[in-house]
Amino acid sequence: MSNTTTKRVPWRDASLSPAERADALLSQMTLEEKTAQLIGVWVGASADGAEVAPHQHEMNEPPDLESLLPNGLGQLTRPFGTKPVDAGAGALSLMRTQERIAASNRFGIPAMAHEECLAGFAAWGATAYPVPLAWGATFDPGLVRRMAAAIGTDLRRVGIHQGLAPVLDVVRDARWGRVEETIGEDPYLVGSVASAYIQGLEQAGVVATLKHFAGYSASRAGRNHAPVSMGPREFADVVLPPFEMAVRESGVRSVMHAYTDTDGIPSAANRALLTGLLRDTWGFEGTVVADYFGIGFLEDLHGVAGSRGEAAAAALDAGVDVELPTVDAYGEHLLAELEAGRVDPALVDRAARRVLLQKIGLGLLDEDWSPVPAALASGAGDLGSVQDTVNLDPPENRGLAARLAEESIVLLSNNGTLPLRSPARIAVVGPNAENPMAFLGCYSFPAHVGSQFPEVPAGIELPTVAASLRAEFGDSDVVYAQGCGIDDPDTSGIGDAVAAAKESDVVIAVLGDRAGLFGRGTSGEGCDVESLVLPGVQQQLLDALLDSGTPVVTVLLTGRPYALGQAASRSAAVVQAFFPGEEGGSAVARVLSGAVNPSGRLPVSVPATPGSQPATYLAAPLAGPTDVSSIDPTPAFGFGHGLSYTEFSWDGLHVETPETSTDGETAASLAVTNTGARDGVEVVQLYLHDPVASVVRPVQRLIGYARVPLKAGESARVRFTVPADAASFTGVDLERIVEPGVLELRFGASSTDIRLTGDVRLTGPVRSVDHTRRLHCAVDVEAAEAGPGVEITAP
Repeated sequence: MSNTTTKRVPWRDASLSPAERADALLSQMTLEEKTAQLIGVWVGASADGAEVAPHQHEMNEPPDLESLLPNGLGQLTRPFGTKPVDAGAGALSLMRTQERIAASNRFGIPAMAHEECLAGFAAWGATAYPVPLAWGATFDPGLVRRMAAAIGTDLRRVGIHQGLAPVLDVVRDARWGRVEETIGEDPYLVGSVASAYIQGLEQAGVVATLKHFAGYSASRAGRNHAPVSMGPREFADVVLPPFEMAVRESGVRSVMHAYTDTDGIPSAANRALLTGLLRDTWGFEGTVVADYFGIGFLEDLHGVAGSRGEAAAAALDAGVDVELPTVDAYGEHLLAELEAGRVDPALVDRAARRVLLQKIGLGLLDEDWSPVPAALASGAGDLGSVQDTVNLDPPENRGLAARLAEESIVLLSNNGTLPLRSPARIAVVGPNAENPMAFLGCYSFPAHVGSQFPEVPAGIELPTVAASLRAEFGDSDVVYAQGCGIDDPDTSGIGDAVAAAKESDVVIAVLGDRAGLFGRGTSGEGCDVESLVLPGVQQQLLDALLDSGTPVVTVLLTGRPYALGQAASRSAAVVQAFFPGEEGGSAVARVLSGAVNPSGRLPVSVPATPGSQPATYLAAPLAGPTDVSSIDPTPAFGFGHGLSYTEFSWDGLHVETPETSTDGETAASLAVTNTGARDGVEVVQLYLHDPVASVVRPVQRLIGYARVPLKAGESARVRFTVPADAASFTGVDLERIVEPGVLELRFGASSTDIRLTGDVRLTGPVRSVDHTRRLHCAVDVEAAEAGPGVEITAP
């Protein structure tokens, strides 16, 4: 490290404000040093076609670090998530790399290191948690916050500063391959659960990254990277609210632009979105990072730039501060544009200042900064001394993963067969019954990277459903037959599966997806589908099992909802688990045995037919069944649906203020009682119905929810305080307003199971609201009977 870095210089003076420190450093940097802070490098990434990012195979030659490092470096891309590496060895390698980076530039500035963390730290041997769609199914933001804090702690202790999660895209078409990465089809559920995840990650000292800003999930026909056809009102009322909530409430410090274009404007070049809305209106002060290779796509895919230099100029002007994953447009191409006078150097200053402020906030410019991560603090020696010393999957992590998996499992239907009562012989059938990868999403390390290294073990324990059933039902004879593959056309094994079924007391049919990327799976990034029929010949297997005469419990381990046709009603029970993580096998077995009373609720609707897409519960009246169309989009199981092994009664709805002003609030409460014989959890969902509005509104939309655990016989009174702001929407002139008129509060166990309704009249003038409006209903317990008290989980 040079002498400059050892002197008492203002940018290392913690007594000064971050802005003063960043400005002092920026004033001393050359243009080349500033632009170096805007790029990342991806060392060791494959360019042979087995990519984990779109168009990775088109990467240029690996960057020349010897020429780059003297000017500094903004980011290190995926030091743990590119190849299998022992956590201790990886931490040591990263430490040495940071020492080299800091010593090579005249200001001693280290790089930020980022990783994927969508379903856990995407590193070899790290805990594989349930995917975000499973988080949504829990309706439990508090538990998601705890999981994120654990992920963040693991990231920080090995030297990672930024996590590329969560995804705040709202599902609009379940054929899209990345549904598993989303939290659901409702903006309020997505925003509240994602904000909790961000809070956990940020509180652990890791920069969270909102993605994909904005509209990515609404691509035409559910095709990845396809254009988005969406009007400004739907964009404002469906796509943007989760991002707005997160920016306001979570402390998030980074945003990633989307790949797609909306109405012809690519997100990476959309100044109105990335600067006008995000910063000028919402007040976001962090960094905007490029989705991998996204700046180059302005030239290659969108055709709005004629060269890499033009692409760099457009993205920088729009507000993209950092190019990921590796140097391309923001390297020599941007410098050439600057030298030619086609880019204002003030734009480089703006972006570099944001990067430096973030590094200052992380302590990377403090006088006592050390490259030694916490995991190696007790002795950062040689490779031999750290190998196998860092455990990224400790028992406390697995415990969290187990609880999330158990809370996320949704019991769709049940004729009384579940919970199982020690059957003498259980036939476990299906392509996911003995598949240890069946629980993992495409951004888990074993699926995302490990699949390219088949000689390397998974690094974590992944007990299968069949193995977990054998452990759970120790007195039962558990037999296995695969029946068919996940997506191959071979039907030769169906006969053996049916034979096993006929000789058993119950069949557990374990069906579903294989997570992968770019066509290497049936679910995941780039694994879009034409219709929502089970992959391969799994539906044929299921129908044959149902014809066997033995009761069939259908267990779905998937990344999206699938239509089962008549099999949904013919099954003795249907259990839905959205890639429930490494503890998924045990969680499924415990739900089937009754050791766990299921409490998950659908974050996405399950269609009745495979071709009626796109369809979502959040839709206008004309999107429902009509007598002028032969297509009925009514779902088999609606958003919010989920059964329990106990029963709940709802009564006593009281609307405290039936009339209030357009700037007021009301409160409504109801009593929920567990009338069954065992403890359970009810999820009280509050929907808003606006019968008459100045623009077409969804029939109903979720505005609040509460996860209420009740012991057998226990009762609780759940109270929602509803601000008039909850009724706001984008009006005729594209201004967000609250209109006077009658509203209906709908309290339901799901969007298709409304139990109680109450009217509220808003009076006074039409009121304009902005991003400072109230986003939540307050939820509490007014009273509890027959128990010591009830803990409510709500946003």
